Amino acid sequence: MFIVDAHLDLAYNMTRGRDPRMPAKQQPVVETEIATVGLPDLREGKVGLVCATIFCEPESPGHPGYKNAEEARTQALRQLAWYRSCAEQGLIRFARNSTDLPRGQAAPLSVILLLEGADALRTPDDVKEWFDAGLRIVGLSWRRTRFAGGTGAPGPLTAEGRALVKELDRFGIIHDTSHLAEESFWELLDLTAGPVIASHSNCRAIVGEGDRHLSDEMIKALAKRGGVIGINFFDKFLLPKSEYGKRRATLDDVVNHVKHICDLTGSMKHVGLGTDMDGGLGREQIPEEIQTSADLPKVADALSAAGFSDHDCMNILSRSWIEFFLQKLPT
Repeated sequence: MFIVDAHLDLAYNMTRGRDPRMPAKQQPVVETEIATVGLPDLREGKVGLVCATIFCEPESPGHPGYKNAEEARTQALRQLAWYRSCAEQGLIRFARNSTDLPRGQAAPLSVILLLEGADALRTPDDVKEWFDAGLRIVGLSWRRTRFAGGTGAPGPLTAEGRALVKELDRFGIIHDTSHLAEESFWELLDLTAGPVIASHSNCRAIVGEGDRHLSDEMIKALAKRGGVIGINFFDKFLLPKSEYGKRRATLDDVVNHVKHICDLTGSMKHVGLGTDMDGGLGREQIPEEIQTSADLPKVADALSAAGFSDHDCMNILSRSWIEFFLQKLPT
């Protein structure tokens, strides 16, 4: 078995006082959150490829925008330096090109860099520097940024955003739509012919209303463009609104989102995992069968119990993402 997790905030957790180089059980509790992700847990869980984020935190809780570009850049460079240090220690390896992709689980862990919220890019002129550093995926927003509307902050792409999209396309950088406001989502798809994904998003039809989740129309549009959607393991994003807070999420809830995407698109090629298990979440906020990333092989058991074949399971756990990146990363 070989697993791809398309969204983990490894370096961001370093900035919060954790050491993701250590097993999760040896990491401190942060703001009541019990750690669930460490590099040893990923190895034990047969995870061979991760989309590892660089995330620039907003100024304060509830703030609609980000720090200014220079402050965001400082945060981003600190996180990039941490990933580079891990690579120098032989703990990870950067997957910059399609030829770098693993064909199975291997040491060290392969990592594709993903910028979550683009405010660290001061102008489009910064794109080349970051591409040369290994950046291959960019999400324009988290909440609202200078470039686009985002979660909880509706709005279209800005003029700066449209200019940045053109420069990202020039380098073949993949667009992550997970936190885009709906108006920005549709405008992006109209503007770019480049590759698009949703690294860590779930189904609005199951969860209920909310711009953090993908409508059926958005899911079908991503699939039509050859994109892949990573299922997020946050219980609030897995459970129907009427059930959130009344019970723990389970892997059956993960399967429900997988099945919904497969039914909509008629294929297993457009869904994978993007757990975001370390994205400000603790152990009590993910499926109750999962203690750490070491437990991710249990997803295969849940899929099998729901009637997915071994071939389908392999598509969902790794092949969907690997085939996408083989086609869309530089050669």
